[in-house]
Amino acid sequence: MKTATSRDGTTIAYDQTGQGPAVIIVASALADRSGTRKLAALLSEAFTVINYDRRGRGDSGDTQPYAVKREIEDIDALITATGGSAFVFGSSSGAVLALRAAAAGLDIAKLALFEPPFRIDDTAPELPADYEARLTALIAADRRSDAVKLFFSKAVGVPAPLLLLMRFIPGLWSKSMAHAHTLLYDQAVMGDTLAGKPLVAADWAAVRAETIVMDGSKSEAWLRNPAQALVDVLPNASCVTLHGQHHGAVEMAPKAVAAPLIEFFGDKRLAQPSARVAA
Repeated sequence: MKTATSRDGTTIAYDQTGQGPAVIIVASALADRSGTRKLAALLSEAFTVINYDRRGRGDSGDTQPYAVKREIEDIDALITATGGSAFVFGSSSGAVLALRAAAAGLDIAKLALFEPPFRIDDTAPELPADYEARLTALIAADRRSDAVKLFFSKAVGVPAPLLLLMRFIPGLWSKSMAHAHTLLYDQAVMGDTLAGKPLVAADWAAVRAETIVMDGSKSEAWLRNPAQALVDVLPNASCVTLHGQHHGAVEMAPKAVAAPLIEFFGDKRLAQPSARVAA
């Protein structure tokens, strides 16, 4: 494990593997770097991979008060640690954080995103009006299990029978509970993109890096539609569909995710043919 120090003094823990151009992996909600180790190992065949714990998770610090700007500064500290420029890959809410980092002007050479969970139309499950207030109250009361349940049921839309089953998957619920307080961080990262309204091109016009936005062919429409919508508003972007995959592909099917990333980031020798679709 290595560490970098963010601008506000927060220690950011990361694993560094492989050799070559730097790739930084930005994890999704409730995840730490353990969930992306398999993907990191695959990418390290061609790149120097920085697989880090977002603040408040794993071995990283959690200086208060939280602000999205601080998380962007964390990525900037990692870019500096790798030599001053990097490729960046983010999944789910981590994709939105990576996107905001690019919009903030960080030196991101190329940007890859997997299913940023914007709510842009009526295909998405509507968040209860009091969702954030309820989440805040549960976390303040240290009712972590209830906070995780609220997130999966209302924000993700996991059906009740599957939600019950998830409690018995080894390590899943306990790890999610450990990171429950960071659900408010991801809520802040998502900002006003959860209101069911179309993306505003001006919000992302500053993203200059070449970008791919990936989705899974088995994902629900509300998770797939934002991929094309984002491509439509970004200055330099295209879509990649991972056939047979869904929103959990980063952890459950890392080989399927790694192949288009290796191709996009520049080592076509190690990539399998991807399902790249023109913008």
